Amino acid sequence: MVNPTYTISYDVGTTGVKTCLFAITDKIELLAAASEGYNLYVLPGGGAEQDPDEWWDAMIKSTNAVMKKSKIDKKDIGGISFCSQMQGLVLVDKDGNAVRRAMSYMDQRAREELKKGIAYGPQIAGANIPKLLRALQITGAVACSVKDPVWKYKWVEAHEPEVFAKAYKWLDVKEYLICRMTGEFVMTQDSAFATLLYDIRKGKEGWSSEMCKLYGVQEKHLPKIVRCTDRVGKLRDKEAKELGLEPGTAVFGGGGDASLIGVGAGSVDFGDTHIYSGTSGWVSTVVDKSVVDTSAMIAATVGAWEGHFNYFAELETAAKCVEWVKDHLALDEIDIYLDKSHDLKHHREDRETVYTNLYDYMMAVVDTVPAGAGGVVFTPWLHGNRCPFEDPNARGMFFNISLETGKSEMIRAVVEGVCFHLRWMLETEQNKVKTSNVIRFVGGGALNDVTCQILADCTGKTIETVDSPQNIGAVGAAATVAVGTGLIHDLGEAKRLIPAAKTFYPRPEYKAIYDRNFRVYKNLYKANKENFAILNADK
Repeated sequence: MVNPTYTISYDVGTTGVKTCLFAITDKIELLAAASEGYNLYVLPGGGAEQDPDEWWDAMIKSTNAVMKKSKIDKKDIGGISFCSQMQGLVLVDKDGNAVRRAMSYMDQRAREELKKGIAYGPQIAGANIPKLLRALQITGAVACSVKDPVWKYKWVEAHEPEVFAKAYKWLDVKEYLICRMTGEFVMTQDSAFATLLYDIRKGKEGWSSEMCKLYGVQEKHLPKIVRCTDRVGKLRDKEAKELGLEPGTAVFGGGGDASLIGVGAGSVDFGDTHIYSGTSGWVSTVVDKSVVDTSAMIAATVGAWEGHFNYFAELETAAKCVEWVKDHLALDEIDIYLDKSHDLKHHREDRETVYTNLYDYMMAVVDTVPAGAGGVVFTPWLHGNRCPFEDPNARGMFFNISLETGKSEMIRAVVEGVCFHLRWMLETEQNKVKTSNVIRFVGGGALNDVTCQILADCTGKTIETVDSPQNIGAVGAAATVAVGTGLIHDLGEAKRLIPAAKTFYPRPEYKAIYDRNFRVYKNLYKANKENFAILNADK
């Protein structure tokens, strides 16, 4: 038996952090996990912010809980790594202290900065043509979304000049946490790419002076670039005491969620496709070069494994829509459940099942509703949309409600609507690259078999899930430690360590129904684009 290497992985999401302790031998085994939440501050004008101190406090609580559960000696922890939300903006001073709250990837206040910076003159996909062409040559992408972090940076410069003057470095979410642990100002290659200031031709020397000049960014604000698998520093004494870990423990670069969730899913070889459904959602296919579809806002991002890119299409709110429908439809403001009682008992045919989890109960009810949700179609654009169309004004809707429509049909329509959008992004990717016939499905949305089967039916693809799909980003972070410490040669070896747990095949009898509803789904944005602008453009 190989002696295990123990790692702490922090999966830093939009609504909370999950801290996981793994033992790495010939597999990556989860020993203990704990979660702690924090706030997302949604502000007028499209603002979305988080407090870095709340991230740290959540890490302290969850780390101490994990160490207590596991009873592993803190001296035996061989490394710390991260899987984190991306495209945030954390401006810090010379001591590593945040000079303002972090701007989330969801923040969309910088509309004027986007217009001034790139959305003027002759345009393609909302970007000035000369600037777009040069950006594609250098970075493989272009900052033509209001949510891209460079425009957040410019927003702070324009609206909070006194705060901006205090900024020493521009960091992303996990980079701030690395800095707090080690005192080092670094940014991994995938995070650097996400700034859209990174020259994909240069590797670790990748900051582009030309792109900084083009967007008006002070290059001195950009930190040192490191690999995801690099050992970037050691845990300092004060922070070690707070976390309940050993001072001097090695801290590794880790990666963004868009990079490491695919690794944790075992989707690492060229041509592998995975789908993620958590607060946000995406479709990602591993490719060997930069690929861009500017018309659909899809680009190949730099992956955690050098030489590998992730052709990546994002949905802002995926499983978050199911949480929304739980809070506002299944469970209303006076605490009445679907069956008008507090008892989660579901009657089906000649049996009765009692549930302890409202999500599982909802999915059991959804499974009784015929495919197509009685003709009701839901659009999951609860916080705007990015791919395959960029529109911060887009919103969710239920379409085609009738007297026969009930809560159960509407809840099923929400699940199907998320799956329809994932299908739309998948089919859009197929215009540029070949996606895999078997797709790994991960994230909290993959926990329930009903959702997995609906995804298979909606997309027509075979869907595989893995054990603990909600922890898969932390598994990817553990894999970076495994490479960094020499336990495995490269991130490609993660695939053999993560087998499929379940497989779901598309059912051909439902294809015509889903094809019909999907056709309507795609028409809804075009038909309502002007209406969305009228209602939401000034918010």
